[in-house]
Amino acid sequence: MRFSTGWVAKSGTARERIMVPPDKADGGGKRPGEFELIEKIFAPLAAGADGAYALKDDAALYRSAPGCETVLTVDAMVAGVHFLPEDPPESVARKLLRVNLSDLAAKGAVPKGYLLTTVWAEGTSLEWIEAFASGLESDQVRYGVTLWGGDTVKTPGPLTLSLTAIGEVAEGQMIRRGGARPGDDLYITGTVGDGGLGLMVLQDKLRGLSAADAAFLCRRYREPDPRTDVGPKLCGIAHAALDVSDGLMADLGHICEVSGVGARVEMDRVPLSEAARAALDNDAGLVAQIAGGGDDYEILFVVPAGKADAIAGIAAETGVPVTRIGSILRADQGLSAVDGSGRQIPLKQLGYRHF
Repeated sequence: MRFSTGWVAKSGTARERIMVPPDKADGGGKRPGEFELIEKIFAPLAAGADGAYALKDDAALYRSAPGCETVLTVDAMVAGVHFLPEDPPESVARKLLRVNLSDLAAKGAVPKGYLLTTVWAEGTSLEWIEAFASGLESDQVRYGVTLWGGDTVKTPGPLTLSLTAIGEVAEGQMIRRGGARPGDDLYITGTVGDGGLGLMVLQDKLRGLSAADAAFLCRRYREPDPRTDVGPKLCGIAHAALDVSDGLMADLGHICEVSGVGARVEMDRVPLSEAARAALDNDAGLVAQIAGGGDDYEILFVVPAGKADAIAGIAAETGVPVTRIGSILRADQGLSAVDGSGRQIPLKQLGYRHF
């Protein structure tokens, strides 16, 4: 599909929505106009997607495979809120795509394609846009997805990006937040706390780490790892799942609320990277940041008791560590985090709040 409205002028008024003013569109070859931008930078990202029509139509065509249902998710990112203005454009692009792929993975869906909306801040350079597209291109190859279309405009405000990801799941098999039951086991993929700690490093709020540990945490914040291999294998096993974006405890609270249950997290079981352990060794108070920092994009999921062997098999097959970190309780038992002795750990804030 071609990028509609903002990216393809359907009428004279559509020229008001181009990324650069008309007097700069042909500015000595320094910046391409709206249509050149699409053709040279973004249309190549749609190559191979028949229903995208090389971004030259008003909509994309997509047919789900027989016996499958379509899963849709969308996330927006704003400079200064969801990423730092000085973050590399390639990393910004990868994070934008990956946080959406993470949502699909937590639903058990296989990613297929995406729609992209870019709201460019005044003065965004062509070099930045090209590097941004390069980041998308490399991740398209890595995760097997293709750009299907979108829109672009400019703004006097901060750079704003929105991506809608489309995936497929077998009919009736999407894993929802609801469905957790008392007695179920609670698992998580990968490691927890890296994203929030990485942001602290970038904000110069976390010091005393080795250069290697600091770099690892920053990468985990800027370029999370969506568990697209694990998610689809949880279909038919997991009672509930979501990805950890706002914080471990906050997102577990979402499962509890929708499912009508309580939960207990055993913090000594929560998997940590070597870099996160080094940070925690320097400051034990960072346990609250690990429990509620957010930006991990790991899959938090609930399975019936007795499924340990099946989960271990998924971990071995995908190469992604999966760890049991707690249990689902009755609703009247609430949501809590406990230490190795079973004592409750007080947490002032469970996670990131958007409002």
